[in-house]
Amino acid sequence: MYFKDMIKELIEALNGVLLGKRESVEMLATALLADGHVLIEDVPGTGKTTLAKALAAAIGADFARIQFTPDLLPADVTGGAVFKANTGDFEIRKGPVFTQVLLADEINRASPRTQSALLEAMEERQVSLEGERHALPELFMVLATENPVEFHGVFPLPEAQMDRFMIRLSLGYPSERTELDILRSHREGRPLDSLHAVTTPNEILELRNSIRKIHVDEALDRYVVSLVQKTRTDPSVRLAASPRAGINLVKMAQASAFVAGRDFVNPDDIQKVFYPVMEHRVFAKDNGPGVSRQILENVLKQVKIPK
Repeated sequence: MYFKDMIKELIEALNGVLLGKRESVEMLATALLADGHVLIEDVPGTGKTTLAKALAAAIGADFARIQFTPDLLPADVTGGAVFKANTGDFEIRKGPVFTQVLLADEINRASPRTQSALLEAMEERQVSLEGERHALPELFMVLATENPVEFHGVFPLPEAQMDRFMIRLSLGYPSERTELDILRSHREGRPLDSLHAVTTPNEILELRNSIRKIHVDEALDRYVVSLVQKTRTDPSVRLAASPRAGINLVKMAQASAFVAGRDFVNPDDIQKVFYPVMEHRVFAKDNGPGVSRQILENVLKQVKIPK
């Protein structure tokens, strides 16, 4: 019961910083519990960076921020060997990736070479420096932001790197009422400055171990496989969902069930996380706005829901 109350407290703490975005906040907390990375895509000023900082503060985690720019080098992310004049030797200096919560801000502004510096870290939770492997913290989460509306000085993320993110979120503009509340909440300072940790990284790790044991019926495993397979038979799809998509769909569904207070997954859990997990993995031949969403909507309609 303590852990379930703690997750509710975590969600409420994040809601207090990012007003009016409860669904996105819950999805971010679910990805944290599922041990996944998150891509936050939206226009400037909608709270992407604030949400990343708030998550780190709310779980008491070490935090690092990298502002991605065209001149950023891979060593600026991972670190590397530094020559020490007083000894004449090279010393390994670890980069900002060696943290617990990493904010990769405007990740699509860096060159593909620099973007790729995160691939090993995100997938294998380690970094190779000068031929040696260095483990990252056990709790390691990348929150990357990108602005989808600018075309000058940006390098779109390749499909292989998009696939490393468990989910993609889009915050959107607030309602008129919520925007009024935002103005008032910033009148005497930033809500983020008064945010206190409601849990610890060790408790999150303990929670993750429990969530992996949440029951998933064989019929639901088959349902997930059918959803993934269906994206591969649609003639309008250029790139279909990978096996990693199915794995992440199950992990997110288990975490969603936990947040809902259950020790088993039901079809609603899978459907709830379906779009955030799948939408950045399925690419249509016609890249028009909303085409991928339409494909996924059809997939959900065509695949029979298990009883």
